[in-house]
Amino acid sequence: MAHFLFHRTAGFGTRSRGLKPWMTALLILVLLTVAAVTIGVLAHVLVSGQKMEYYHATFKISDLQVNSNSGQNNTYQLKDLREMSENLVDEIFIDSALNKHYIKNQVVRLTPEEDGVKADIVMVFQFPSTEQRALIKEKILSILNQKIRNTRALPINASSVQVNTMSSSTGKLTVQACCGKRVVPLIVNRIMSGDIAAKAAWPWQASLQRNNIHQCGATLVSNTWLITAAHCFTNNANPHQWTVSFGMTINPPLMKRNVRRIIVHERYHFPAREYDIAAVQFSPRVTFTNDIRRVCLPEASASFQPNSTVYITGFGALFYGGKSQNNLREAKLKIISDDVCKQPHVYGRDIKFGMFCAGYLEGMYDACRGDSGGPLVIKDLKDTWYLIGIVSWGDNCGQKNKPGVYTKVVYYRNWITSKTGL
Repeated sequence: MAHFLFHRTAGFGTRSRGLKPWMTALLILVLLTVAAVTIGVLAHVLVSGQKMEYYHATFKISDLQVNSNSGQNNTYQLKDLREMSENLVDEIFIDSALNKHYIKNQVVRLTPEEDGVKADIVMVFQFPSTEQRALIKEKILSILNQKIRNTRALPINASSVQVNTMSSSTGKLTVQACCGKRVVPLIVNRIMSGDIAAKAAWPWQASLQRNNIHQCGATLVSNTWLITAAHCFTNNANPHQWTVSFGMTINPPLMKRNVRRIIVHERYHFPAREYDIAAVQFSPRVTFTNDIRRVCLPEASASFQPNSTVYITGFGALFYGGKSQNNLREAKLKIISDDVCKQPHVYGRDIKFGMFCAGYLEGMYDACRGDSGGPLVIKDLKDTWYLIGIVSWGDNCGQKNKPGVYTKVVYYRNWITSKTGL
C-alpha cells in the first residue's frame, strides 16, 4: 500500500506543471490527507494486530519438602518457592528467542505432592494475531524444556513440563484472580493529611455499612470473603442489616453486595481487645478486575521484622472526633517492635498476644475512627501484597507515644482457614 502511494505521488507531480496554483495546492492537500489516513490505518492494523496470548504451564519441582524447617537444604516455604519459580520463568523467556513477545508470568498454584511440588503457571505473551497458536505453544514448550534441563535454580523434573493454550478470557481472569497484585504504581500519601489514594491503588479495600452508613473497613481475601475487626459488630451482628461496598469512594460505590454471614471470633468479648478479628461472607461473589482484587493472606509461619514499611488504608476521620471520609486515603507506617510498644510510656501491658503496633512514636501518621477493621498490608520483592494487620485500637489518633495497634493476622491464620477455607 505504501508502494502504491509513492507512485501516485510521482504521477501527480508530473501532471502538476500545467495546472493552476490553487489546483496544485488542492491536489497536494488531497494527497496528504490520503497518505495520513493510510498511515493511520496501517498503524492501527499493526498495533491492533498484537494480541495478548495466555499459556498454562505445569512442571514438577522434585525432591523437596515444603514446611517451615529451614534447617534442611531441600526444604522451602511456599512463598519462597513461588518467587523462585516466577523469577526462573522470567529469566528463561527474557533470555530467549521470544524475549520481545514475553510479558510476564504468575504462579497461580503450588500443590505439594509426595515426591515434590507441582507448579501451575500462567504465562502472558504478545504476538501478531497472524501467528498460529499451536506453533507458539511448541516454541514455548521447547524453550522451557531446553532451559529447565540446564538450570540449577530449582530441581525441576524436565520430563514433567507441559504447556497448554488458554482462552483470552480464562487467561485474563486467572491472572486477575491472583492475589495481592495491583495495576498502579505506589504513590505514598497520608490518611490524616487528607490526601487521597490513587484509583485502583488498593483494590482489596472494602467498606462495611449499616443503613448505607460507613461503619468499618474490611479487606477482600476471596471473591466472597472479607476479613475485618470483631469490635465492628459489638452493637449489631445481624448480617441482614449490613452491606459491603467496593471502590475508591463510599458514594457512589463502585459495587455493592449483601452480607450473608458474620463470623466473630468465638473468644472475642467486648471491651477486651484480644481476638479482635471477624470473617464476613457476602453474595453474590465479585468478579476480579483492576479495581476489585483480593489481597494475599500470609502463611501462619510468616514473620515481619520491626521497622518494615507497611501501609494502611481507610475511609476514617482525619482527626480525633472527626467524621468518616468519602474518599479512600492511605498512610505509610513502620512496624514497631513489641519491646518498644510494651514500654510503660507507650502501651505497657495492654499489648497482648495477637497484637502488634505500627506507626511512629512522634505521632501524626495513624488510623482513626472509621478505619477500624481495615487493612494493614506489606509487599514482598515481587510486588505482591499481603494482609498482615487489621486496624484494631489505639489511644486517640496520631498522638505522641500512642501508635496504632493492629490484630496480627498470622496469629489467627489457622482460625481464618477454619472459617473460610482460605
